[in-house]
Amino acid sequence: MSNTIKKSGLILIGVIAGVMLSLNFSAIAKKENIEAIHPLPIEELRTFAQVFGRIKSDYVESVEDKKLITEAINGMLVGLDPHSAYLDKDEYKELQIGTQGEFGGLGIQVTMEDGVVKVISPIEDTPAFRAGIQTGDLIVKLDDTVVKGMTLNDAIKLMRGKPKTSIKITILREGESEPLVFNLVRDIIKIQSVKSKMLEPGYAYIRITQFQEQTGENLAQAIRTLFGENKKEMKGLILDLRNDPGGLLNGAVAVSAAFLPENALVVYTEGRSPDAKMKLHANPEFYLRGPDKDYLRGLPSEVKTVPMITLVNGGSASASEIVAGALQDHKRSVVMGSQTFGKGSVQTILPLGNNTAIKLTTARYYTPNGQSIQAQGITPDILDEADNGDDQRLRESDLNRHLSNGKKTEKKATSETKKTESKPAGGKKDKKNKDEKDNTPIEFGSEEDQLLKQAMNYFKGITLPSPKKNDESES
Repeated sequence: MSNTIKKSGLILIGVIAGVMLSLNFSAIAKKENIEAIHPLPIEELRTFAQVFGRIKSDYVESVEDKKLITEAINGMLVGLDPHSAYLDKDEYKELQIGTQGEFGGLGIQVTMEDGVVKVISPIEDTPAFRAGIQTGDLIVKLDDTVVKGMTLNDAIKLMRGKPKTSIKITILREGESEPLVFNLVRDIIKIQSVKSKMLEPGYAYIRITQFQEQTGENLAQAIRTLFGENKKEMKGLILDLRNDPGGLLNGAVAVSAAFLPENALVVYTEGRSPDAKMKLHANPEFYLRGPDKDYLRGLPSEVKTVPMITLVNGGSASASEIVAGALQDHKRSVVMGSQTFGKGSVQTILPLGNNTAIKLTTARYYTPNGQSIQAQGITPDILDEADNGDDQRLRESDLNRHLSNGKKTEKKATSETKKTESKPAGGKKDKKNKDEKDNTPIEFGSEEDQLLKQAMNYFKGITLPSPKKNDESES
């Protein structure tokens, strides 16, 4: 048997080496300026082959080769950072559907932390959001299945399912002595990317919940509707990016371009490959997909000059941080709220064939002034007066294996001392017992929205604390 394992190992090393060489030669054919082929780690491949052989011969049950190789690929990617991943056929399809603004599930952005699923943010207007699932919650059981030991993909598959079917989720929450149990009903998640209204005469409100394929067009339509015949009377515009987990990069460029001068730098990226080094400007070639008509052309000119406030919080991530950073650096908007999530890395979807793909982190985002968003976030000009428990939020810098900021010393985005007192969504102290607790989140843009009131006071000249000075940017 030992000889058989050795032979299998040698064959496997040969197969892996052949595949890797093929991939390298293919890459060279596409990128003539590639420096060199990285030498194959023969010793490590031999170890891999030995482990593979032992599993095939000695594991208590027979395991298919496909499963072992797939799990090995998963392990390689998961071990890099929280955002790189292998996408099987179903996951790749759902990713494509999700960017179009409609998919099935509960409406939770999650990551894996210490063997359990941690909630990054519930998505607005979804079953999870309405039930009171909060950022930082640890999902420990799905129905009667313990999450510990699962992969993130397996846990997500359990949470997905046919609309109108139910699932029981058991959660551990900081400050709670006992687990919390939520009975959720799955639904088709239809995300309205752009919401807008007039707060009062002269003051417009636009909320972006997620950056999707149609976000730029929906924003343009909202601007035209809001400004209408009252464009000369506009006194202020509030752009709300709170709890916006991000999405498509071209959507972030489109939203920024709606408010910035043409050709203004929105964001740039730095990575190892030439394709990962980009400078994205506020003009159509960077936000349109193909030869589509420029939906931002002909917007009221006042949208470029009307006084503007951008609202952010610890749930503002990725694309929303790009927009906030661009508007802040160009001094187009005052940024108000709390430190953002700090997800400043670029994930590239690389198809592998057979309708599978890998999502690989390939670069970091930088604001126009050279500030790295990664594990740092955007620091508001004016900090939120209300204590909404945002200092307790999970952020990129809290995630295991998070990509560094790219600087020699990484500054922690969250406050150095977090409060231990737990608050329900909305920031009100819990004075009820656990069974009577109201977890209903405050609706952004409603009369109960204290940060929105603070923004309106700023517009009207009512005294606010002095703006917080941002740290000097480093390129």
